[in-house]
Amino acid sequence: MNKIAIIYKKELKNFFNSPVAYITLVVFLLIGGWFFTSTLFLINESDLRTLFQVIPIIYIFFIPAITMGLIAKERNDNTMEFLTTLPFDDKDIVIGKFLAALSLIGTALLFTLVHFITLTVIGTNLDVGALLSGYLGLFLVGGVYAAIGTFSSSVTNNQITAFIISFLIIFLFFMMDKILFFVPGFMTSFLQFMSIDYHLSNISRGVIDSRNLIYFGSVISFFLLISTRILEIRKWR
Repeated sequence: MNKIAIIYKKELKNFFNSPVAYITLVVFLLIGGWFFTSTLFLINESDLRTLFQVIPIIYIFFIPAITMGLIAKERNDNTMEFLTTLPFDDKDIVIGKFLAALSLIGTALLFTLVHFITLTVIGTNLDVGALLSGYLGLFLVGGVYAAIGTFSSSVTNNQITAFIISFLIIFLFFMMDKILFFVPGFMTSFLQFMSIDYHLSNISRGVIDSRNLIYFGSVISFFLLISTRILEIRKWR
């Protein structure tokens, strides 16, 4: 665990020592803030539902941008070889970098709490339970996408290529429940279950089902495991 913490702190420091973290956070908050204020002032809808609906879409671009350099940059700068000579297992490197990216996603979500404070100040009655469930769902979705981004960054030395791979896989997960009309009937149940939005919508309604949690945990573990195996293969190649 201490090894993971070392990698985590190093990666988190790298995030905030570069403009990437600040730029992506600002863009994330500006887009989210625009959708929140537009519903509040233009159509007088004072809740966070629109924000919760738009954040998964922002994730499609935001998360590949912050994860594309997790491993690809190390390889491009020839620092990955040095990192692997230290007493770190490949899984320590993968998990540490994944957790750093997840912390940045969590930070972005925390900043959106200003909208919750705004609604509280103007006297809106909010369902706090559903709100917390919604944030939990968004955090878990962020975890899945960060794991996908970590995997994408492990398969290439080029950050732009890593961004594109991550974007395409995330977009595929995002679209699965939106193409059910066009697929054969025997595939609909499988695609619906594999869809991110299907599980997110359940949690956002305040229904925290163990099946949804198992889904998120399984997908995250799958992509992190593949990332670890790729590092092992490339190290011995």
